[in-house]
Order: sequence, then structure tokens, then C-alpha cells
Amino acid sequence: MARQNKAIVIGSTGVSGAALVHKLEHEGFEVWGVSRGNTGSPTGARTIAVDLAGESDLREITELAPTHVFYTAWKRHPTEAENIAVNGMMVRRALEAAGKGGAVQHVALVTGLKQYIGPPELQGTIPTPDTPFKEDAPRLPIKMFYYAQEDELFRAAETYAFAWSVHRAHTIVGHAVGNAMNIAATLGAQAAICREEGRPFVFPGSRVRWDGLGDMTDADLLADHMHWAATTPGVGNEAYNVVNGDVFRWRTMWPLIAEMLGVQAADFPEERMPLTKQMVDSEDTWRRIAQQDNLVEPDVNRVASWWHTDGDLGRWIEMLADMSKSRRAGYTGYIATDDSFRKTFEQYRESHVLPRIRAQRPHLVPSDRVAPGY
Repeated sequence: MARQNKAIVIGSTGVSGAALVHKLEHEGFEVWGVSRGNTGSPTGARTIAVDLAGESDLREITELAPTHVFYTAWKRHPTEAENIAVNGMMVRRALEAAGKGGAVQHVALVTGLKQYIGPPELQGTIPTPDTPFKEDAPRLPIKMFYYAQEDELFRAAETYAFAWSVHRAHTIVGHAVGNAMNIAATLGAQAAICREEGRPFVFPGSRVRWDGLGDMTDADLLADHMHWAATTPGVGNEAYNVVNGDVFRWRTMWPLIAEMLGVQAADFPEERMPLTKQMVDSEDTWRRIAQQDNLVEPDVNRVASWWHTDGDLGRWIEMLADMSKSRRAGYTGYIATDDSFRKTFEQYRESHVLPRIRAQRPHLVPSDRVAPGY
């Protein structure tokens, strides 16, 4: 009898990891989630609590002898030098532990489109390839933690003789709580606060992102793509962009999202209004919303990542990736981005992370909390 595939999902409580656990269980894998903090699995899958950035003993991973490793984690630090050192080391430790089990067939690594534009502190100061980004673009002449993660993957693949794939996602739309990169929950929290305080829903990003073309990555589609690359003969040992398959402009998507969230979409503001500015001192409003609607998380900073959405929507160039490489290899997955948002908002409502839509309050907030022109 053939051995059942056994997967470990590193970062299993995050947006991409949680979707991947669901997908792999559906496909008949024995799944173990690996997380340094909240190790509760989204589906009840077994979990391993280790801190890859610390000195945790990783023998449990080795003893599991997984056939597949899916790496979806990262640890944020103030500088890119720290990101490189820590995140590269985390990949190295995880793959050494898994590889020693002697059963690994495939390792999939999730990175992103910063592969093509660099870390935040260098964005806009270094040459970048034209959009849509293609996987054959050479690395930028800089050091970056995505590159460090890839290099650790390549070294481990040579040492332990497994196949690999790299999945370069754009901003991921999916369901998770307490995640550092979560645009759907962030916009949902922004809208709920706007409804409660009776103010318009103001786009926090740049004019280029408002008017230019863009795309996104649905977490379920990313999970499907990772499973495809890990189990389809002849498509491994490649890096792939992974996006939904459609393109859009935020000036048309923003009113659609506003309608989904029951708020009034504002026109583009006269000056940029990042969420770190718009949502300052919003903690008390969110606690009131959480109490009124019996939400599971009264701390808005566990629901929304203002800083990440500001960075994503504030970039100076169009952000979109080419999917031709996957299409030529036979992958046909697709989801319209508005459907991705609609689905995910409903998941957050059903899990009592975001409130059900109620009428906007009739009062207006003080003028210093509203974008110029309103």
C-alpha cells in the first residue's frame, strides 16, 4: 500500500497557511500545522508548537518524517538586514529538521512580489522590471530576505534531494486573525469604524494605485496552486507568480468593496490619507463595535494591519504579475478579485471577527479625522 502523504504547514495559522491546511486535508493529506504562537489549527489538524527563530528543539518535525513541507511563515523585523538573518535562518532550521526525516519529496515556499521591487526602505530608489512582473526577471542588485529564503531552499533541496517550488503571491485575501498581512480584515475593520463614526470610506493609497492596474491573490487559489506544484509531475523546481487571473483599478474596486461593507465610498482624497492616520485612536470605537456585535476580538490591532495595507496601497507603481508560466504548465485556477473579497468578508462575519452590516450612524466625526474635501 502506498504511504499517505504527510504534510507540515509552517505558519499554519496565517492567511495562506490556514487555507492550505483546509486544501491539503481535503486532498487526503495527513496534515500537521507548525506555528510559534497560537497553535490552534483552523480545522482541528494536529499541531507542533516551535519557534524556528529561537532555540526550540525540532526533533518532533524530524520524527514526523513529512513527505511535503509548505513554508508560509515570516517574522517581521525593523530592518531588512534583520529580516534576512532571521527569516533565512528559520527556513534553514525547518528544512534541516524535515530533511533529516528522510522522506521529503517536495518543499513549497511562499514569497511575494517584493521579489521584483525590493524591501520597503528601498522601494522607489532602485530600478525595477516593467509590469506585469515575470519570473525570469533577474534578482535586484540588493540583499533581501526573499532571496535568503530561496537560497536556503535551494541548498536544502540539493542536500536532501527533494523537489521544490516558489510561489510569489501578491497581497493575499484570506481568512485569519492576528496575521501581520491581512488586507480583507483591515478594510473590514476600517469600514466598520467608518460606519460607527458616520464618516466616508477613504482610500488610503497612492494616486498610481488608485488609477493604475493591479491584481491580488486569493488564499484558496494560492493553496490550490501550491498543491498543484507539489503533486503534478514535471512542474517542480520552478518559481511561479500566483495571482487571481484578473486585473482591476482600485478606483473601480473601491466602490464595490464599500458596497460589500455597507459604507459610502469617498472620491480620491486631495492628499493621501494612510490608515495609520485615518484610524488613529480607533481602539475605543472598535471595542464598542466588538461589544455591540459580540465579536471575538476586541483589540483592533489583532484584526487590522494598518501599516501593511498602507504599504501595499501606497506604492508608486502599478502592481501586477504575469501568470503565463503557470498557464503553460497546465494550471488553470482563477477567481475574480471582487468575488474573493466578497467571500472573505462573509467568512469574517460568520466567524464573528467583523460585524454584520448595520446602518451608518447619522452623526459626523470631527473634521480633523476626515480627509480634506469632506
